[in-house]
Amino acid sequence: MEEKTAKNEEVVLLSKREHVAVVTLNRPEAMNSLNSAVFSVLKKIIDELEADDEIRAIIITGAGEKAFCAGIDLRERKGMSSKQVNSLRNDIIFPCFRSLEDMKKPLIGAINGLSLGGGAEIALMCDIRIASDNARFGQTEVKWAIIPAAGACQRLPALIGIGRAKELLLTGRIIDAVEGEKIGLFNFITTSNALLEKAYEVADMIGENGPVAVRQIKKAVDLGAKNVLALAFDSEASEACYHTQDRLEGIVAFNEKRKPKYSGI
Repeated sequence: MEEKTAKNEEVVLLSKREHVAVVTLNRPEAMNSLNSAVFSVLKKIIDELEADDEIRAIIITGAGEKAFCAGIDLRERKGMSSKQVNSLRNDIIFPCFRSLEDMKKPLIGAINGLSLGGGAEIALMCDIRIASDNARFGQTEVKWAIIPAAGACQRLPALIGIGRAKELLLTGRIIDAVEGEKIGLFNFITTSNALLEKAYEVADMIGENGPVAVRQIKKAVDLGAKNVLALAFDSEASEACYHTQDRLEGIVAFNEKRKPKYSGI
């Protein structure tokens, strides 16, 4: 099978094989964490794939074996004011998440290693999640005095149930691949070496089916699961967290590699 690699900015890579595209977050030295450059390039690629009639399924993965995506790169926010952070979120981050959320073609997450915070949000936006045996998943935002702002508070309960979701969201606990599969978060577990092969296998099975039917099935399922009012509240609640002193303390503690001291204000 012919595989061709497109030349994009190096923080996100794109390759195509027949009807399947592979999008790779490519900052292995930073655990594939998300900075403004990644968000900008990722949105551009996702929008291009949406418009590409040759592509029927999209695999999202991370470079290396250590991390799918360790979440938002908080180092970028060091010294930013609340106004600057809000601008970053509204102009760069949320548009990227919306492109992922609105993608009409199936997204398959090939989850290799750590998937935390914003990285876990991307995993949850995928329609099917395949985990390597060393995968670990956590919505850890609460540990930094913020909340998941891209729909995890709705998607996680829909996948694993309200009780389990609240426990993970409120504690920020990180789970392994075995527990993830047991509670319905991951569809399959495989070895790191076989991860992409398994993702291709699933993508090829989808690609053999009628493209219109595939898109309509995804739309029907997503519409049934979506709670628009709750998603709107996510944005409101997230903004409230971003105006607290605790959020700033969380960023300082992260950069100083210490445990944060929260005051509740």
